[in-house]
Amino acid sequence: MEPLKEDEEYSFREVLLPSLIPVVPEPELERETGGRRRGRDVIIAVDHGPNSKHAFDWALAHFCRLADTLHLVHAVSSVKNDVVYESSQALMEKLAVEAFQVAMVKCIARVVEGEAGTVICKEAERVKPAAVIMGTRGRSLVRSMLQGSISEHCFHNCKSAPIIIVPGKEAGEESIVEWTRSGDSKP
Repeated sequence: MEPLKEDEEYSFREVLLPSLIPVVPEPELERETGGRRRGRDVIIAVDHGPNSKHAFDWALAHFCRLADTLHLVHAVSSVKNDVVYESSQALMEKLAVEAFQVAMVKCIARVVEGEAGTVICKEAERVKPAAVIMGTRGRSLVRSMLQGSISEHCFHNCKSAPIIIVPGKEAGEESIVEWTRSGDSKP
């Protein structure tokens, strides 16, 4: 079990990912030499919900590329609770194996303690990723204002990386805002 670590602002525990994933050397890409970095860091905020899994699947299919590193971040109320940590570890191990099998990307996983929106933004400041990807429940504007929204909090407060919010599966491929060309009218 990975020991509890204290950062200056929050507590976290690194997740030891399974040894089923082979360690492979970084691919040599001729076009990326010198000071340029191979691959990107991408944060994906995960939890046990279906919208989080949908965002993870979307990231693998549409955003990730070879040599990227996925940073899986799961916010919990207490990292000292072994039951919560083990549940989070099982989730992240499963996602890491899937990420390697589907997109051949490596994962780093971390369970962080605190309010989800706040710690996701702090992790983004620490990692400096190319993007922060997360799912959303697709609540109405009024409901998200009254109840609060993690994705909305991150959108407004995470300054170090662009935020990609993937709508839940129930939203389908339709946009929340209905776009029409000028001259077109709906009956």
